[in-house]
Amino acid sequence: MAKKSGAKQEDASGRKLVASNKKARHDYHIEDTFEAGLVLQGTEVKSLRMGRASLVDGFVDIEGGEAWLHGVHIPEYAQGTWTNHAARRKRKLLLNRVEIDKIERKVSEKGHTVIPLSLYFVKGRAKIEIGLAKGKKSWDKRQAIAERTADREKQEAIGRRLKGMSD
Repeated sequence: MAKKSGAKQEDASGRKLVASNKKARHDYHIEDTFEAGLVLQGTEVKSLRMGRASLVDGFVDIEGGEAWLHGVHIPEYAQGTWTNHAARRKRKLLLNRVEIDKIERKVSEKGHTVIPLSLYFVKGRAKIEIGLAKGKKSWDKRQAIAERTADREKQEAIGRRLKGMSD
């Protein structure tokens, strides 16, 4: 009998995806990505294993040489008691000193921010993929949509051509 879990299935790299921020790649240019561990309480891990989390309002801040994750919503565990966690508390990220310094230098530049891209489990450990990002302007978004449309039309034309259909 298969094990039923709220978390999504494992992909080829052994990651069990819990949540992803799909809008992030639409709203930002992702310049660099980092994988970080999370310092979590027990009920947070149980809630994540049920596949419940939201990265939409999340961001990363560097305070006192440490990386902190703010605004990520991990709902309270349903079977938790008085030991339940706060849903939107700030959580410490586990990164190397070199990575933290690189992020801190880039964030000090105008227009750069660090946002969570996806939350997943690797070998039973909760990990988060964060991206060093620069905000897109509205014309950037329109240009990206136009490029996708042009590529799709080009592929359709090639497909019609290969099938012997007229343009």
